[in-house]
Amino acid sequence: MALTYSTAGESHGRAVTATVFGIVHGHKLNLDWINAQLKRRQGGYGRGGRQKIEHDAAEVLSGLRNGHTIGSPLTLAIFNADSRIEKSPPVHNVRPGHADLAGSLKFGLRDARDVLERASARETAARVMAGAAAQSLLAEFDVSVVAHVLSVGVVDASTPLGDASARIIADPAGALAVRDRSEFYTLNTAAEARLKAAVDDAKAKGDTLGGSIEIVATNLPPGLGSYASVQDRLDARLGGAIMGIQAIKAVEIGMGAQAARMRGSAVHDPVIKQKRPAVGNNPVPFTRSRNNAGGLEGGITNGQPLVVRAHMKPISTLMNPLATVDLSTGKATDANRERSDVCAVPAAAIVCECAVAFEIARALLEKTGGDSLHEAKRNLEGYLAQLREYPDGV
Repeated sequence: MALTYSTAGESHGRAVTATVFGIVHGHKLNLDWINAQLKRRQGGYGRGGRQKIEHDAAEVLSGLRNGHTIGSPLTLAIFNADSRIEKSPPVHNVRPGHADLAGSLKFGLRDARDVLERASARETAARVMAGAAAQSLLAEFDVSVVAHVLSVGVVDASTPLGDASARIIADPAGALAVRDRSEFYTLNTAAEARLKAAVDDAKAKGDTLGGSIEIVATNLPPGLGSYASVQDRLDARLGGAIMGIQAIKAVEIGMGAQAARMRGSAVHDPVIKQKRPAVGNNPVPFTRSRNNAGGLEGGITNGQPLVVRAHMKPISTLMNPLATVDLSTGKATDANRERSDVCAVPAAAIVCECAVAFEIARALLEKTGGDSLHEAKRNLEGYLAQLREYPDGV
């Protein structure tokens, strides 16, 4: 069975759940890691009042025995402290930029409450549970996935570092520790004062801010994904997973949009010989002299670090609301105000990190096959042995 997941629950419903299908038997699930990721998703400078009410912690409802996966669907749940869905007031004044109006038109509603309850980014807590479970599994294969914030609004947090992804590639655990000490989940802590000032200014004006995020995965074996069909291309899967996150409006892999303005000779990565690595998941004696491709060629990992960027629009709910209409009367009015964030870019970085991790774990298990962790590891080692047969040209 392929690794997949489904989510359920509304913003003010009783619970938010994630069910992961196809996870192998025998994995010691790191529930502490899952809960740490949930806490990170609730953190970051610029978050709203909901995060002071909810203290997300996952409960395992199925698929685990004595801390180990048993091969059946793994169901994780968060029970909401604020579960007033039946008492929540109607929403007639739809918010521009949100799903309120489009969803109401879809179902013929005059009250958008049903739409915003599910369209809310509260649902991403379920995706974090699924993705963090995937990260727990990837750790068994020494694969790391780390996201960090590149910018908030017009404030660039990446320039002083140059290629921030290089820090993650060199030391994923060290980069993660730096990221987690930052209120903005950035590796450039020197930019924090400017980032904070931008968020404070937006808040004072009743406005919101978006930003950009980079996700880097390291120690990937070459050969994950496929060029054989659209559904098998790992870049297509990653794009869909990240674009499916609320407020994400663009995705780039490797050089991304910049490649459209350059010649091929400056974009594509020359293949060069290297000393065969003694350890790791890429034992071939070839590498690239640069990584403009971001670790993917033809929808397949090429053994280089995977580099993905996501670009998030500002949150749709404004405390200084935009003009809209009242669906119940058709009259012009101001948009509804819901409890919301000024900036959720740091939180979105965690959601993106988990989304990428899940797609990598899915592709890895497709490559290895097997029903148990032991079998998957054995099969991966067999594949790595095959890769070691390539001549090193010495």
